[in-house]
Amino acid sequence: MADQDTETTGLETPEPAPEPAYGADAVVELSGDTVSRFEYEQLRTEKDQLVDRVARLQAEFENARKRGEREKIEYRDYATGNVVELFLPVVDNFELALKSSGTAEQLRSGVELIVKQMEGILGQLLVTPVPTVGVEFDPRVHEALGSVEREDIPDQHVAEEIRRGYRLRERLLRPALVRVASNSKQASE
Repeated sequence: MADQDTETTGLETPEPAPEPAYGADAVVELSGDTVSRFEYEQLRTEKDQLVDRVARLQAEFENARKRGEREKIEYRDYATGNVVELFLPVVDNFELALKSSGTAEQLRSGVELIVKQMEGILGQLLVTPVPTVGVEFDPRVHEALGSVEREDIPDQHVAEEIRRGYRLRERLLRPALVRVASNSKQASE
């Protein structure tokens, strides 16, 4: 009957393709190189493990980055809280001064005490004022608002402090706003 089918259709039935051998001695061709099926499976397993490891490392890195950001915010909040805690008594004293019904002189002396309290707290925080009146003008720590004609102060020295400048250790937080002396007698010599 197979002969009959061939004769009626005129076509031969193709033989099925041989099944690939999956034994250890089977050969696989990869990009022109031939490797055994066993080596191929080993390489594939190793690649899968490496891809998994890279994915885990990426996740760990992302978690570490987020944890670092969270810790930085927590540390900043903690440091800010410590500083604010130091200044709360100053705020309390200002509120008491506003509620007082004393004379102008009593109010002034109270505010002077509060300023001393604030300077003490700034000292605890290692914040120091920038030296001004009588020192030579230094554009790195002084900001000149203008000049004034003064004969009692050397030329190019600070004559007046408009706004105090501050440093945190060696770092300038804010330059001092000053007026600089212009001594025509000394400048002409």
